[in-house]
Amino acid sequence: MISMKFQLYLSSLFSQVKGCHWWISILLWMALVAPAQASVILRIAIERGVNQVKVGSSTTGIIKDSTGRTLGQLPAMSAYYAQAVPGGVALDKWQSGLFWIEPTGKGFVYIGDRWYRGRTLVVPTEKGLTAVNWVDDQEYLYSVIGGEMDARWPSEALKAQAIAARTYALYEREKQRKNPIYDLGSSPDRWQIYKGVISESPATYAAVDATAGQVLTYQNRIILSVFHACSGGHTENVEDVWGNTLPYLRAVQDYDQNISECNWVKTFSPAEINAKFPTVGNVKEMIPETYSPFRSVKVLKIVGDKGAKVLQGEEVRTALKLKSTRFNVTKGADGSFVLQGLGFGHALGMSQWGAYNLARRGANHLQILGHYYQGVALTPIQAR
Repeated sequence: MISMKFQLYLSSLFSQVKGCHWWISILLWMALVAPAQASVILRIAIERGVNQVKVGSSTTGIIKDSTGRTLGQLPAMSAYYAQAVPGGVALDKWQSGLFWIEPTGKGFVYIGDRWYRGRTLVVPTEKGLTAVNWVDDQEYLYSVIGGEMDARWPSEALKAQAIAARTYALYEREKQRKNPIYDLGSSPDRWQIYKGVISESPATYAAVDATAGQVLTYQNRIILSVFHACSGGHTENVEDVWGNTLPYLRAVQDYDQNISECNWVKTFSPAEINAKFPTVGNVKEMIPETYSPFRSVKVLKIVGDKGAKVLQGEEVRTALKLKSTRFNVTKGADGSFVLQGLGFGHALGMSQWGAYNLARRGANHLQILGHYYQGVALTPIQAR
C-alpha cells in the first residue's frame, strides 16, 4: 500500500497546478518501480496478407529458417522482395517455410518502405505474406511516441503518452496470446502509430527511458489505456461509446477546447448518404435520437423513402468517417446535411491535446494519467 505521506505529497503536487479547475480529486496509486526492468519483445505486423514485401538490413543481414539454421547473408543496404510461393516464402536464392532477417551489429531492418529496430519475420498466411517486426518494447515506444505526439511537446505529456502506449501495447499482447504470428499492427485506425526509426528523436528517447517498465493497472490487471487526439471539452464513459463498462474509463473534464482540429464541419449531400446506405433509398432526414450525458450522439437514425438505418455508438463515427460523435445536424437549403462537431477520436481515456495543455499548466505525467484513467496503479511490468 502507498504511504499516507506519499498520498499527501501527490495531493499537494496536484493542487499546485495553477489555472486548472478540477471537478474531481485525483489519487494515483503508485508502486515504486525498480530502475532495471526486463524487456518485453513485441511482435508488430508491418505488412499483412500481401503477395510480396520488400525487406533488407542496414548492416549485413543474417537469413535464418524456421529451425534457426543460418541460410546465408543479405548485403547491407540492399533491398530484396520476399514473395509468397506454394509451401512458404521465396527470398532471393532461398526458399523456406518462413524467413528470419537479423541485422548484424546495431543495424536496422527494412520492411516495406521504412527502417525499424529489431529483426524481421516473414511468414506465409492464408492471404499471402505477413512481415512482422520483433522488437523490444522500449525501442518500439521510441517510435510510437513520436508517431502519436509531436516530440516538441512538453516532456510530461510525452511521459504520460509513453506509459499509456506501453500499457496499451502489453494489453494487446496479452489479448493476442492465441495469435501465433503477431501482437499488434502498425496502422493507426486500430493500433498505435508505428513508423519505425523515422519518428524517433532525443525527446522520445528521454520520455520512454524515464518511464521504463511502468504500466497502468486496475486491481492488478493491465488496463485498456486507450487515448485520442481531443474530446472537445469532456471525455466519455466507455459504455456510451463501446457498450461495455470499465471502471477506469470514466468521463472527466477535458482541457482541449482551444485546439483548432477539435472543431470541425462536415457536409453530406443526400446522394453521398444514399451511396453509403443504399437500402434506405433517398435520404430525407438524419436524426440524432440519443445522446450521452456530454452531448455525444449515441444513436443516429437515417431516414429515407425506402426505410431507415440506425447507427449506434462508435459506429456513428466510423460509418460516416467523422472526427467524433459530438456534433449537431442541420439541413442546408440545397438539402445537404451539415454536421458541426467537436473532438477528434472516440473521446475515451487520455486526450492527447488535453495532456499537452495540462503539462503546459504545470501538471506532471502522473497527474495527467491519474486524471484520465480513474483509480489506476502505476506498477512494474510483469510480462516477459
